[in-house]
Amino acid sequence: MAYTGLVLAVLTIILSVVCYFKILYEWHRKVRVQTVRSSRKQPSATQQVATAQPSGEDQLETFSQAPGPMPWPILGSLAILGKYEVPFEGFTALARKYGDVYSLTLGTNRCLVVNSLELIREVLNQNGRYFGGRPDFLRFHKLFGGDRNNSLALCDWSSLQQKRRNLARKHCSPSDASSYYQKMSEVGVAEMHQFMDQLDEVVVPGRDFKIKPLIMQACANMFSEYMCSVRFDYNDAGFQQMVRNFDEIFWEINQGYAVDFLPWLAPFYHKHMNKLSRWSADIRDFILERIVNEREQNFGEDEPERDFTDALLKSLREDPCVTRDTIMYMLEDFIGGHSAIGNLVMLALGYIAKHPEIGDNIQQEIDHVTEGGQRNVTLYDTESMPYTVATIFEVLRYSSSPIVPHVATEDTCIAGYGVTKGTIVFINNYDLNTNEKYWEEPKRFNPKRFIESATLAQIRTDLVDSPTATQDLSSIIKSNNIDASNENQKQILRVKKNIPHFLPFSIGKRTCIGQNLVRGFSFIILANILQKYNVHSNDPAAIKMYPACVAVPPDTYPIAFTQRTVKTA
Repeated sequence: MAYTGLVLAVLTIILSVVCYFKILYEWHRKVRVQTVRSSRKQPSATQQVATAQPSGEDQLETFSQAPGPMPWPILGSLAILGKYEVPFEGFTALARKYGDVYSLTLGTNRCLVVNSLELIREVLNQNGRYFGGRPDFLRFHKLFGGDRNNSLALCDWSSLQQKRRNLARKHCSPSDASSYYQKMSEVGVAEMHQFMDQLDEVVVPGRDFKIKPLIMQACANMFSEYMCSVRFDYNDAGFQQMVRNFDEIFWEINQGYAVDFLPWLAPFYHKHMNKLSRWSADIRDFILERIVNEREQNFGEDEPERDFTDALLKSLREDPCVTRDTIMYMLEDFIGGHSAIGNLVMLALGYIAKHPEIGDNIQQEIDHVTEGGQRNVTLYDTESMPYTVATIFEVLRYSSSPIVPHVATEDTCIAGYGVTKGTIVFINNYDLNTNEKYWEEPKRFNPKRFIESATLAQIRTDLVDSPTATQDLSSIIKSNNIDASNENQKQILRVKKNIPHFLPFSIGKRTCIGQNLVRGFSFIILANILQKYNVHSNDPAAIKMYPACVAVPPDTYPIAFTQRTVKTA
């Protein structure tokens, strides 16, 4: 026994040494990249682009990898990040030492951290085709039936991914003038009536109340009604469990675990991995039994397409490349998008409870636009409620939700540095959102940073290509009391257009396809809650937000509500 133990110990040491030398080799080695040379002008290293298609002017060049801390055995540089509350704080601190792009070794994984706006655009836009992969984390596989490529957000880029995005685009990225946008507004407002009935029953004025489960259920119903033409009762136990499972998964995806970078720890995470698989399997069973099976029985090929579910079932019958699993995972993926909205709204309510003046400003807009509460706020009020929209944007900036890491799909180069195939690329939008280079007082929660003033003439020029220009202008004119005598002088508040350093939904071919749903439904929920209730907290210090995270725990801080009395003019 003693001899066997000694042999195992020696073998373990040898294996560890070999692995460490491999890590050092990957950390130090040069990268050979095939570059394209212009016959007119010799580009700099930062302008060179890797290509998979050789030509007469192509040549192999050797690039050093980006600087970074030397990795330690087994852990790599994980110990450095362990000093910080969240990894992105560590990424930002390391950028002060190593520059806007630097290398890290996390466990056995080669990583690249990109910080500045210019380099983020280089990775996601100019060279996006070389960074279309996603990390191969074991947790991601467990959440999607054993294969993360079943997920739109966590899969590697492929022709199937492009097909799935094309199929979902008109439903999940509705334009302002489309019937889907109108449906989105109507669904959101109708669900808020149901939500308010539930809230009225459980709220005790001025007493803290754990509202998150109710908000998550409202968001889930908005998505299921919009995408599947079905909603569920708030007291439905199966529905409640599905919503809870989605929220657990959303929190899970926004966390980092050692096993992601040290896969040999998997046996110690056995129970946790089984829990992830159980959550996702239960969700899948609910969607199949309560939505898909019933819809399939009543689906008619000649009937007009009602919603996203009809579009999926139609593609299943017409496209041999689309399987039943494809549509099931797509439906699960997009219905699960409600979790992002619910968590975003919870963060917004938390900030309003901490800063009551923000709620007061939003309520002034609401009362003005709805003429003292004579109607609900709809999606078509966004142009007339810039402060409310700006508050949602400020929540996105302040929380700095991480962009899902990318993975290099071949050897390439960024900013003159070589990047090896398989390198995990972290886009540090936390630095982008908290850097004084881009924002005044970035640590202060201030929605007004997203607001500017303009004349009606300027706004009319900006809206010239908008399909809803007439409707938007009419709303702006009415809400700002503009007439012919002052339309060229009166300054109108609006949300700033095209802030280049604000990238809450990423950029490039992997930008968030559901961002219009996130912005739209969160606006409807937040505005309609504040139309009826004042929001505060009896213990503001207990409201805990996490840096670089748009998620809050499923069992999170309570909020107090007091019904408003609106004074009409």
